[in-house]
Amino acid sequence: MKTLPSTGPAAPAAAAAPAPSARHAEGVSNDEFRAALSRLSAGVVLLTAREAPLAPDGPAGEDAGMTATAFMSVSLDPPLVLVSLRNGSRMDDLLDEQPLWAISILAESQSHIAGRFAMKGRISDRLLFEDIPYVRGERTDAPLVGGALATLECRTERRVPAGDHTLVIGRVLTADLPSAEGGPLMYFKGRYRTLG
Repeated sequence: MKTLPSTGPAAPAAAAAPAPSARHAEGVSNDEFRAALSRLSAGVVLLTAREAPLAPDGPAGEDAGMTATAFMSVSLDPPLVLVSLRNGSRMDDLLDEQPLWAISILAESQSHIAGRFAMKGRISDRLLFEDIPYVRGERTDAPLVGGALATLECRTERRVPAGDHTLVIGRVLTADLPSAEGGPLMYFKGRYRTLG
C-alpha cells in the first residue's frame, strides 16, 4: 500500500468518550481498542445530504458532508447499506431529520476530499464543496462527487443506537459508476493509502 498524507477521519469528541487510557469493565482500554482496529483497512466514502426545506415551499437548506470509513453493504434484497455516525455529530443530527442521503465511494486520487471533510474545526460545508466537482442526485438532491468510483443514493430505513454511535441503515435508491479508472482510497493505521 502507498501512503498518502492525511488528517484522517475526525476522532470522536473527547467530552463524550472516556479518557484515552480508560479501561472498560471488559478489560480493554480505549487505546488498545483503537490500535487493534486501526489494523483493519477500510474503504473511504463521502457521506452527503442536503438539509430539508424549513417550509414546504421554501428553499432547501445547505449541503453537508462527512468522511466515513464505517460503511458497509448489508443486504442485496432489498439493497441496504449501513453507515456509522458519532452521536451528536452534525451528520447524525441532520440524518435524524432528513431521510435522504448519498454516498460517493472515493477513488485513490481523492484523498484531498476525504481529508477536507474529516478535519476538526473545519470551515462551513458550503465552502468545503465550493471547488469540488459534483452533480445533484436525482432522488436525494445530495451532492455526488465527480470522479468517485461509485455513487449511491439512499433513504433511511432504520436508525440503531450503538454505544456512542448510531448505525444508519439505508435503502439504496440509485447506484451509478461514474468513474471506472483508478483504485479505491483506503484508510489503514491512521492514514489514507492506495492499493499497489
